[in-house]
Amino acid sequence: MVEKQTELDKKNEGGLIETISIVIQAVLLALVIRVVLFQPFSIPSESMQPTLEIGDYLIVSKYSYGYSKHSFPWSAGPFSGRIFKSMPQRGDVAVFKTPTDNRTDYIKRVMGLPGDKIQMINGAVYINGNEVQREELEPLQRTDAIGRVTNTGIKRYRETLENGTSYITYDVRPLSQADNTPVFEVPEDHVFMIGDNRDRSNDSRLGVGFVPVENLVGKAQFIFFSIEGGAAWQFWRWPTQARFSRVLNDL
Repeated sequence: MVEKQTELDKKNEGGLIETISIVIQAVLLALVIRVVLFQPFSIPSESMQPTLEIGDYLIVSKYSYGYSKHSFPWSAGPFSGRIFKSMPQRGDVAVFKTPTDNRTDYIKRVMGLPGDKIQMINGAVYINGNEVQREELEPLQRTDAIGRVTNTGIKRYRETLENGTSYITYDVRPLSQADNTPVFEVPEDHVFMIGDNRDRSNDSRLGVGFVPVENLVGKAQFIFFSIEGGAAWQFWRWPTQARFSRVLNDL
């Protein structure tokens, strides 16, 4: 009886060790994926509307621009600078750590690369003296709960960069402070970031300043879930508030 009990104890102990080993392996695999490949982010503000809405959940590729200390959780990477460095393309939607505290995650669009001169004049973006092509669209309309359509008066433009990247921007307050700026000359190893919701974005024009390339976390690739007025785990809200039409939208 004692021998049988001992065998049972050994079997249970072996099962426990195996379970712990599997858990450790799963944690390590998740850590590797998060550091090396992909990381999920959620959108808490309206600064990138209409490209990104509050309640969007994104996948960001960590490998797109190489790796820095900010690729690691809590920016705890053991080195400075970037390894396997690759510069972003103009028009990329990218997550970065704000240079003011090197801790807070922001997401904006890359508009200026090292050596570029960026300026806003009457709401239009100028890059190295050339105005970015933009086409005015119908003003933003909203539909209420009973189907009534209201014209918000918010101006919309489709901007198209020289490399073909195209997206829609909002101009909430024409000729605001953010619509007319001095010329910003982007320093070496920095980028200039602007939100698509031009008057409701704290970005390189106002407050954030030039963003060191080292602070880039990764490139936003696609939306994997979107919900209005709730968190993704609140599954009981999905039937009425999930925005399935936004799922798998490329960025």
